[in-house]
Amino acid sequence: MSEYEMKAYGPVPSRRLGQSVGINHIPPKICTYSCVYCQLGRTISMQSERREFYSPEKVSREVKTQVDKALNRNEHINYLTFVPDGEPTLDINLGREIELLKPLGIKIAVISNASLMWREDVRSDLLEADWVSMKVDAVTETLWRRVNRPHGALEHKSVLEGMKAFAEIFKGELATETMLIKGLNDGGKEVEKIADFLKDLRPEKAYVALPTRPPAEKWAKPADEWAINRAYQIFDEKLKHVEYLIGYEGNAFAFTGNVEEDLLSITSVHPMREEGVDMLLFKAGENWDTVHRLIEKHKLVETEYMGKKFYMRKLPSHAS
Repeated sequence: MSEYEMKAYGPVPSRRLGQSVGINHIPPKICTYSCVYCQLGRTISMQSERREFYSPEKVSREVKTQVDKALNRNEHINYLTFVPDGEPTLDINLGREIELLKPLGIKIAVISNASLMWREDVRSDLLEADWVSMKVDAVTETLWRRVNRPHGALEHKSVLEGMKAFAEIFKGELATETMLIKGLNDGGKEVEKIADFLKDLRPEKAYVALPTRPPAEKWAKPADEWAINRAYQIFDEKLKHVEYLIGYEGNAFAFTGNVEEDLLSITSVHPMREEGVDMLLFKAGENWDTVHRLIEKHKLVETEYMGKKFYMRKLPSHAS
């Protein structure tokens, strides 16, 4: 059995969704993109074809177990969120998994890079979700390739058209996210193009985002304050509801009984800032010896970004 088997984790604080139980149903790091800013590092296995990774029953069982653990400790859950170590729509069973989780009565979210929205089966699978986020970092093809570094089989025009097709039929809450990288896609001309494209999608919320965790490429820096403000103003002129997604999400990480398991599950997809780890240890009645032990065992790594310490699960993409 793989060391990185399917996991549900949390609830963790989400800047978009409140308290969210994360569903990690894609092994690290299988994706259609290898974004320069990805918090999980460079993509290990670039794929563009959907396939099965775990049985829908296993995914459902793991999520239900985690939900029970959280509720037994009086933790609040706003969403069950498919936000794995890769692109969630690569999972050919995604639609069935959403169907199996519906009876829990908790809203279901999917955070996607939208690269496979050109596929009718992907759009169909996502229709039963309550909340879907689509990534739109660039609408100019050269910038798309520089920022998102897509799989060679993907066609930029088809990706954009697929997003439009999904937006037309989706009845849930649609969000978009645009990550601004200094010197790449933060220029006024490109931001105008993105805003015009998003206007056609009519999202409930359009997020202007910055990397807040260590990126795949050290040179990938957040856009500066002036560029962020300009982007917000441009978006706000054309879109219904624009929000920044640039702040720290807080330290309300849930403890579900095994602090080592919680730390490793959360940090495999959600690097934790030092104070977040401290809060989780406090809830568990543990001290930093636990963290130091995991670091010594090469299961956890300490890193720094913008003057803050982060703790991350040591995945193959982080290996030195």
